[in-house]
Amino acid sequence: MTATATSATESFRAHALHVMRENPVTLVAFAMLAFFLSCAVFGPLLVPYDPLASEAANALSPPSAAHWFGTDSLGRDVFSRVIVATRLDLTISVAAVTLSFLVGSLLGAVAGYWGGWLDAVLNRVLDTIMAFPLFVLAMGIVAALGNTVENIVYATALINIPFYARLVRAEVNIRREAGFVLAAKLAGNTDLRVLALHIFPNALPPMMVQVSLNLGWAILNAAGLSFIGLGVRPPTAEWGIMVAEGANFIVSGEWWLALFPGLWLMLAVFTFNLLGDGLRDLVDPRQRT
Repeated sequence: MTATATSATESFRAHALHVMRENPVTLVAFAMLAFFLSCAVFGPLLVPYDPLASEAANALSPPSAAHWFGTDSLGRDVFSRVIVATRLDLTISVAAVTLSFLVGSLLGAVAGYWGGWLDAVLNRVLDTIMAFPLFVLAMGIVAALGNTVENIVYATALINIPFYARLVRAEVNIRREAGFVLAAKLAGNTDLRVLALHIFPNALPPMMVQVSLNLGWAILNAAGLSFIGLGVRPPTAEWGIMVAEGANFIVSGEWWLALFPGLWLMLAVFTFNLLGDGLRDLVDPRQRT
């Protein structure tokens, strides 16, 4: 690693520590994120039971020392299933938001910088997508393509693209005639270089807030699709499926079946919502002065 790269890494680390010290909520959010990431990476290796193993003798057992979150109607350990489901739900969320971020940023940057017919066509396409209720549109896409993990990711990414495209388009359109952009052009930089290295970094702070919100919404979207039977198929451990299965037993008193997966889902969404301000401050060039 070169001296410049080492200096940049140390500078970013110092900036990240400063952001967390200045905002305790950000520190809590990143701690919760680290917890969920640890569950996603190491959870399947650390859970006490096989999440797919049935044990009829222990079916519908309440929370105890042996089964912290109780067992479901097939005798499967709810705690193990909740922890293992973290990897799948986070994977769907991160993959969908990453895809929508890349595609939306590219389309919005091109439309905002060059404008013209590209801008007009993009706006009409985005208006068409947003004319539908987004969850209903995701349902239609998954129902048409099939309820696989890949199709859930594609559907979630598609309905999120307009948020990034419009946000980047507005940020780029505002800054394309700014003084620092004109100075970069006079210095001999091409339009693509100016767009990528001078304008786009200034559009990242508001986009990071959008990313954090969309990560939580993508988890809810995947869980919602699974809840109505259009998402991940049983017996795969997934929060939405577990809540749907547990809802049938609430009336008979087995409250733990829906409570703990729903609580985990709520905490994950809450974590990503808290991350917005911290992520914005981390990537904002003005915060590093």
